[in-house]
Amino acid sequence: MSTQTSAPPTPRASRPSAVNRILSGSVGRNLGLVVALLLIVVVGIATAPDTFANLNNALTILRQASVIRVIAVGMTFVIISSGIDLSVGSVMGLASVAATIAAVQDVVEQSHWLVMVVIALATGLVAGLINGIVVAYGRVAAFMATLAMMVGARGLAEVLAANRTLVISDPGFKRALNVDLLGVDVLIWIFAIVALAGWFILNRTTFGRRTVAIGGNPEAARLSGIRVKRHTMWLYALSGLCAGIAAVMMLGRTTAGTSTHGLLYELDAIAAVVVGGTLLAGGRGTMTGTVFGVLIFATLGNVFVQNNLSSSVQAIAKGVIIVIAVLLQQRFAAKPGR
Repeated sequence: MSTQTSAPPTPRASRPSAVNRILSGSVGRNLGLVVALLLIVVVGIATAPDTFANLNNALTILRQASVIRVIAVGMTFVIISSGIDLSVGSVMGLASVAATIAAVQDVVEQSHWLVMVVIALATGLVAGLINGIVVAYGRVAAFMATLAMMVGARGLAEVLAANRTLVISDPGFKRALNVDLLGVDVLIWIFAIVALAGWFILNRTTFGRRTVAIGGNPEAARLSGIRVKRHTMWLYALSGLCAGIAAVMMLGRTTAGTSTHGLLYELDAIAAVVVGGTLLAGGRGTMTGTVFGVLIFATLGNVFVQNNLSSSVQAIAKGVIIVIAVLLQQRFAAKPGR
Protein backbone atom coordinates (compact mmCIF):
# COMPACT_ATOMS: atom_id res chain seq x y z
CA MET A 1 0.00 0.00 0.00
CA SER A 2 1.56 3.21 -1.15
CA THR A 3 1.34 6.34 0.85
CA GLN A 4 0.99 9.74 -0.75
CA THR A 5 3.03 12.53 0.65
CA SER A 6 1.66 15.97 0.23
CA ALA A 7 3.95 18.64 -1.13
CA PRO A 8 5.05 21.22 1.34
CA PRO A 9 2.83 24.26 1.27
CA THR A 10 4.04 27.02 -0.96
CA PRO A 11 4.83 30.09 1.06
CA ARG A 12 2.39 32.86 0.33
CA ALA A 13 3.83 36.10 -0.86
CA SER A 14 3.70 38.61 1.88
CA ARG A 15 1.25 41.37 1.15
CA PRO A 16 1.94 44.87 2.31
CA SER A 17 -0.31 46.15 5.02
CA ALA A 18 -3.02 48.68 4.31
CA VAL A 19 -0.98 51.38 6.01
CA ASN A 20 2.06 50.62 3.84
CA ARG A 21 -0.06 50.68 0.69
CA ILE A 22 -1.46 54.07 1.64
CA LEU A 23 1.90 55.56 2.57
CA SER A 24 3.56 54.31 -0.61
CA GLY A 25 0.85 55.86 -2.79
CA SER A 26 -0.04 59.46 -3.57
CA VAL A 27 -1.33 60.02 -0.04
CA GLY A 28 2.04 59.06 1.40
CA ARG A 29 3.93 61.27 -1.04
CA ASN A 30 1.69 64.23 -0.25
CA LEU A 31 2.07 63.51 3.46
CA GLY A 32 5.83 63.73 3.02
CA LEU A 33 5.40 67.13 1.37
CA VAL A 34 3.22 68.32 4.25
CA VAL A 35 5.88 67.21 6.74
CA ALA A 36 8.60 69.00 4.75
CA LEU A 37 6.52 72.18 4.63
CA LEU A 38 5.81 72.01 8.37
CA LEU A 39 9.53 71.59 9.09
CA ILE A 40 10.32 74.72 7.08
CA VAL A 41 7.57 76.59 8.95
CA VAL A 42 9.01 75.44 12.28
CA VAL A 43 12.45 76.69 11.23
CA GLY A 44 10.91 80.02 10.23
CA ILE A 45 9.11 80.40 13.55
CA ALA A 46 12.23 79.46 15.50
CA THR A 47 14.57 81.80 13.64
CA ALA A 48 12.26 84.79 13.04
CA PRO A 49 9.33 84.52 15.48
CA ASP A 50 8.33 88.18 15.32
CA THR A 51 8.20 88.57 11.54
CA PHE A 52 7.51 85.08 10.21
CA ALA A 53 4.74 83.80 12.46
CA ASN A 54 1.89 86.12 11.56
CA LEU A 55 -1.07 86.15 9.18
CA ASN A 56 0.23 89.01 7.05
CA ASN A 57 3.44 87.13 6.30
CA ALA A 58 1.48 83.99 5.41
CA LEU A 59 -0.64 85.98 2.96
CA THR A 60 2.53 87.53 1.56
CA ILE A 61 3.96 84.07 0.88
CA LEU A 62 0.75 83.00 -0.86
CA ARG A 63 0.60 86.18 -2.92
CA GLN A 64 4.23 86.01 -4.03
CA ALA A 65 3.88 82.37 -5.00
CA SER A 66 0.54 82.71 -6.79
CA VAL A 67 2.01 83.52 -10.22
CA ILE A 68 4.43 80.58 -10.20
CA ARG A 69 1.66 78.28 -8.98
CA VAL A 70 -0.58 79.13 -11.92
CA ILE A 71 2.28 78.39 -14.34
CA ALA A 72 2.99 75.15 -12.46
CA VAL A 73 -0.60 73.98 -12.97
CA GLY A 74 -0.15 73.96 -16.74
CA MET A 75 3.35 72.51 -16.40
CA THR A 76 1.95 69.60 -14.37
CA PHE A 77 -0.21 68.47 -17.28
CA VAL A 78 2.67 68.70 -19.74
CA ILE A 79 5.12 66.76 -17.56
CA ILE A 80 2.54 64.07 -16.72
CA SER A 81 2.25 63.50 -20.47
CA SER A 82 6.03 62.97 -20.57
CA GLY A 83 6.68 66.39 -22.10
CA ILE A 84 8.37 69.59 -21.00
CA ASP A 85 7.67 73.29 -21.60
CA LEU A 86 10.67 75.60 -21.29
CA SER A 87 8.86 78.56 -22.83
CA VAL A 88 6.27 79.46 -20.17
CA GLY A 89 8.35 82.23 -18.60
CA SER A 90 9.04 83.89 -21.95
CA VAL A 91 5.43 83.43 -23.06
CA MET A 92 4.34 85.13 -19.86
CA GLY A 93 6.63 88.08 -20.61
CA LEU A 94 5.35 88.27 -24.21
CA ALA A 95 1.72 88.17 -23.03
CA SER A 96 2.35 91.00 -20.55
CA VAL A 97 3.86 93.15 -23.30
CA ALA A 98 1.18 92.31 -25.89
CA ALA A 99 -1.51 93.36 -23.41
CA THR A 100 0.10 96.72 -22.62
CA ILE A 101 1.35 98.09 -25.94
CA ALA A 102 0.05 101.53 -26.84
CA ALA A 103 -2.49 100.28 -29.39
CA VAL A 104 -4.14 97.98 -26.86
CA GLN A 105 -4.20 100.65 -24.16
CA ASP A 106 -5.85 103.05 -26.61
CA VAL A 107 -8.59 100.48 -27.21
CA VAL A 108 -8.94 100.01 -23.46
CA GLU A 109 -9.56 103.74 -23.01
CA GLN A 110 -12.45 103.50 -25.46
CA SER A 111 -13.90 100.26 -24.09
CA HIS A 112 -12.91 98.23 -21.01
CA TRP A 113 -9.77 96.93 -19.30
CA LEU A 114 -10.94 93.36 -19.96
CA VAL A 115 -9.47 93.84 -23.45
CA MET A 116 -6.00 93.60 -21.88
CA VAL A 117 -6.97 90.37 -20.14
CA VAL A 118 -8.27 88.86 -23.37
CA ILE A 119 -5.11 89.86 -25.28
CA ALA A 120 -2.85 88.34 -22.61
CA LEU A 121 -4.81 85.07 -22.50
CA ALA A 122 -4.98 84.85 -26.31
CA THR A 123 -1.23 85.45 -26.60
CA GLY A 124 -0.48 82.65 -24.16
CA LEU A 125 -2.94 80.30 -25.84
CA VAL A 126 -1.57 80.94 -29.35
CA ALA A 127 2.03 80.48 -28.21
CA GLY A 128 1.07 77.23 -26.49
CA LEU A 129 -0.76 76.04 -29.61
CA ILE A 130 2.33 76.71 -31.72
CA ASN A 131 4.38 74.66 -29.28
CA GLY A 132 1.83 71.86 -29.39
CA ILE A 133 1.66 71.78 -33.18
CA VAL A 134 5.44 71.69 -33.53
CA VAL A 135 5.80 68.95 -30.91
CA ALA A 136 2.81 66.79 -31.89
CA TYR A 137 2.61 67.18 -35.65
CA GLY A 138 6.12 68.37 -36.45
CA ARG A 139 7.57 65.60 -34.28
CA VAL A 140 10.17 67.93 -32.83
CA ALA A 141 11.42 67.01 -29.37
CA ALA A 142 9.54 69.01 -26.74
CA PHE A 143 12.79 70.25 -25.25
CA MET A 144 13.94 71.78 -28.55
CA ALA A 145 10.54 73.10 -29.65
CA THR A 146 9.86 74.91 -26.39
CA LEU A 147 13.46 76.09 -26.15
CA ALA A 148 12.99 77.77 -29.53
CA MET A 149 9.77 79.37 -28.29
CA MET A 150 11.51 80.49 -25.11
CA VAL A 151 14.12 82.41 -27.13
CA GLY A 152 11.72 83.64 -29.80
CA ALA A 153 8.98 84.83 -27.45
CA ARG A 154 11.43 86.76 -25.31
CA GLY A 155 12.92 88.40 -28.40
CA LEU A 156 9.49 89.31 -29.79
CA ALA A 157 8.55 90.83 -26.44
CA GLU A 158 11.67 93.00 -26.54
CA VAL A 159 10.83 94.16 -30.05
CA LEU A 160 7.20 94.99 -29.20
CA ALA A 161 8.19 96.84 -26.05
CA ALA A 162 11.22 98.49 -27.69
CA ASN A 163 13.13 97.41 -24.58
CA ARG A 164 10.96 99.68 -22.44
CA THR A 165 8.63 99.13 -19.51
CA LEU A 166 5.02 99.67 -20.59
CA VAL A 167 3.10 101.23 -17.71
CA ILE A 168 -0.64 100.54 -17.46
CA SER A 169 -2.64 103.74 -17.42
CA ASP A 170 -6.15 102.36 -16.89
CA PRO A 171 -7.20 102.87 -13.24
CA GLY A 172 -9.96 100.25 -13.47
CA PHE A 173 -7.47 97.45 -14.15
CA LYS A 174 -5.27 98.55 -11.27
CA ARG A 175 -8.21 98.56 -8.86
CA ALA A 176 -9.59 95.21 -10.03
CA LEU A 177 -6.28 93.35 -9.63
CA ASN A 178 -5.36 94.95 -6.31
CA VAL A 179 -8.38 94.32 -4.13
CA ASP A 180 -9.00 91.99 -1.21
CA LEU A 181 -11.93 89.57 -1.19
CA LEU A 182 -12.82 88.46 2.32
CA GLY A 183 -9.45 89.76 3.45
CA VAL A 184 -7.53 87.72 0.85
CA ASP A 185 -5.72 89.19 -2.15
CA VAL A 186 -7.50 88.64 -5.47
CA LEU A 187 -4.33 87.06 -6.93
CA ILE A 188 -4.59 84.28 -4.35
CA TRP A 189 -8.23 83.73 -5.32
CA ILE A 190 -7.25 83.51 -8.99
CA PHE A 191 -4.66 80.87 -8.20
CA ALA A 192 -7.13 78.92 -6.05
CA ILE A 193 -9.64 78.84 -8.93
CA VAL A 194 -7.00 77.76 -11.46
CA ALA A 195 -5.63 75.06 -9.10
CA LEU A 196 -9.12 73.68 -8.38
CA ALA A 197 -9.93 73.66 -12.10
CA GLY A 198 -6.63 71.87 -12.80
CA TRP A 199 -7.33 69.30 -10.08
CA PHE A 200 -10.82 68.66 -11.45
CA ILE A 201 -9.64 68.30 -15.05
CA LEU A 202 -6.79 65.96 -14.08
CA ASN A 203 -8.77 63.73 -11.71
CA ARG A 204 -12.38 63.90 -12.83
CA THR A 205 -12.39 64.21 -16.62
CA THR A 206 -11.55 62.10 -19.63
CA PHE A 207 -8.97 64.70 -20.62
CA GLY A 208 -7.05 64.07 -17.40
CA ARG A 209 -7.19 60.29 -17.70
CA ARG A 210 -5.98 60.48 -21.28
CA THR A 211 -3.10 62.72 -20.21
CA VAL A 212 -1.94 60.11 -17.69
CA ALA A 213 -2.36 57.33 -20.26
CA ILE A 214 -0.25 59.17 -22.85
CA GLY A 215 2.48 59.79 -20.31
CA GLY A 216 2.50 56.15 -19.23
CA ASN A 217 2.58 54.60 -22.70
CA PRO A 218 1.75 56.74 -25.76
CA GLU A 219 1.62 53.76 -28.14
CA ALA A 220 -0.83 51.89 -25.91
CA ALA A 221 -2.86 55.09 -25.60
CA ARG A 222 -2.98 55.40 -29.40
CA LEU A 223 -4.07 51.78 -29.81
CA SER A 224 -6.83 52.34 -27.26
CA GLY A 225 -8.34 55.05 -29.44
CA ILE A 226 -6.82 58.20 -27.94
CA ARG A 227 -5.82 60.80 -30.53
CA VAL A 228 -2.40 61.33 -29.04
CA LYS A 229 -1.21 64.10 -31.36
CA ARG A 230 -4.30 66.23 -30.95
CA HIS A 231 -4.32 65.72 -27.19
CA THR A 232 -0.64 66.65 -26.95
CA MET A 233 -1.30 69.83 -28.88
CA TRP A 234 -4.00 70.89 -26.43
CA LEU A 235 -1.78 70.10 -23.45
CA TYR A 236 0.75 72.67 -24.61
CA ALA A 237 -2.08 75.09 -25.38
CA LEU A 238 -3.24 74.66 -21.79
CA SER A 239 0.27 75.39 -20.54
CA GLY A 240 0.38 78.53 -22.66
CA LEU A 241 -3.02 79.63 -21.37
CA CYS A 242 -1.78 79.29 -17.79
CA ALA A 243 1.20 81.47 -18.74
CA GLY A 244 -1.27 84.04 -20.08
CA ILE A 245 -3.23 83.99 -16.80
CA ALA A 246 0.04 84.40 -14.91
CA ALA A 247 0.83 87.43 -17.11
CA VAL A 248 -2.45 89.07 -16.11
CA MET A 249 -1.62 88.43 -12.46
CA MET A 250 1.85 89.90 -12.88
CA LEU A 251 0.39 92.96 -14.57
CA GLY A 252 -1.93 93.35 -11.59
CA ARG A 253 1.00 93.13 -9.19
CA THR A 254 3.41 95.45 -11.05
CA THR A 255 0.95 97.55 -13.17
CA ALA A 256 3.47 97.33 -16.02
CA GLY A 257 4.35 95.04 -18.90
CA THR A 258 7.95 94.22 -19.73
CA SER A 259 9.92 91.59 -21.61
CA THR A 260 11.73 90.66 -18.38
CA HIS A 261 8.57 89.36 -16.71
CA GLY A 262 8.73 85.63 -16.09
CA LEU A 263 12.51 85.35 -16.37
CA LEU A 264 13.50 81.78 -15.34
CA TYR A 265 9.94 81.10 -14.11
CA GLU A 266 9.91 77.93 -16.19
CA LEU A 267 12.69 76.48 -14.02
CA ASP A 268 10.85 77.34 -10.80
CA ALA A 269 7.66 75.77 -12.15
CA ILE A 270 9.43 72.58 -13.25
CA ALA A 271 11.18 72.33 -9.88
CA ALA A 272 7.89 72.71 -8.01
CA VAL A 273 6.18 70.07 -10.17
CA VAL A 274 9.03 67.59 -9.70
CA VAL A 275 9.26 68.17 -5.95
CA GLY A 276 5.49 67.73 -5.85
CA GLY A 277 5.87 64.13 -7.02
CA THR A 278 5.18 64.32 -10.76
CA LEU A 279 7.45 61.95 -12.63
CA LEU A 280 9.67 63.55 -15.26
CA ALA A 281 9.25 60.34 -17.24
CA GLY A 282 5.47 60.95 -17.27
CA GLY A 283 2.49 58.83 -16.35
CA ARG A 284 2.10 59.99 -12.75
CA GLY A 285 1.50 63.24 -10.94
CA THR A 286 -0.86 65.13 -8.69
CA MET A 287 -2.07 68.70 -8.67
CA THR A 288 -2.05 68.66 -4.87
CA GLY A 289 1.62 67.73 -4.89
CA THR A 290 2.40 70.61 -7.26
CA VAL A 291 0.69 73.08 -4.92
CA PHE A 292 2.75 71.81 -2.00
CA GLY A 293 5.90 71.92 -4.12
CA VAL A 294 5.38 75.62 -4.85
CA LEU A 295 4.53 76.34 -1.21
CA ILE A 296 7.72 74.61 -0.06
CA PHE A 297 9.91 76.78 -2.27
CA ALA A 298 7.96 79.96 -1.51
CA THR A 299 8.08 79.39 2.25
CA LEU A 300 11.76 78.48 2.10
CA GLY A 301 12.50 81.69 0.23
CA ASN A 302 10.56 83.69 2.81
CA VAL A 303 12.53 82.08 5.66
CA PHE A 304 15.78 83.06 3.94
CA VAL A 305 14.58 86.65 3.49
CA GLN A 306 13.43 86.88 7.10
CA ASN A 307 16.89 85.79 8.24
CA ASN A 308 18.74 88.08 5.79
CA LEU A 309 20.43 85.16 4.06
CA SER A 310 21.80 85.56 0.55
CA SER A 311 20.01 84.42 -2.57
CA SER A 312 23.03 82.24 -3.36
CA VAL A 313 22.46 80.13 -0.25
CA GLN A 314 18.78 79.92 -1.16
CA ALA A 315 19.68 78.66 -4.64
CA ILE A 316 21.92 75.98 -3.12
CA ALA A 317 19.09 74.86 -0.84
CA LYS A 318 16.72 74.68 -3.82
CA GLY A 319 19.22 72.56 -5.73
CA VAL A 320 19.58 70.12 -2.84
CA ILE A 321 15.78 69.78 -2.54
CA ILE A 322 15.42 69.11 -6.26
CA VAL A 323 18.14 66.43 -6.22
CA ILE A 324 16.51 64.70 -3.25
CA ALA A 325 13.13 64.81 -4.99
CA VAL A 326 14.53 63.25 -8.18
CA LEU A 327 16.29 60.51 -6.20
CA LEU A 328 13.04 59.68 -4.45
CA GLN A 329 11.28 59.61 -7.81
CA GLN A 330 13.76 57.08 -9.12
CA ARG A 331 13.20 54.91 -6.05
CA PHE A 332 9.43 54.88 -6.49
CA ALA A 333 9.64 54.46 -10.26
CA ALA A 334 11.87 51.41 -9.84
CA LYS A 335 9.36 49.84 -7.44
CA PRO A 336 5.93 50.63 -8.89
CA GLY A 337 4.21 48.10 -6.71
CA ARG A 338 5.29 49.78 -3.54
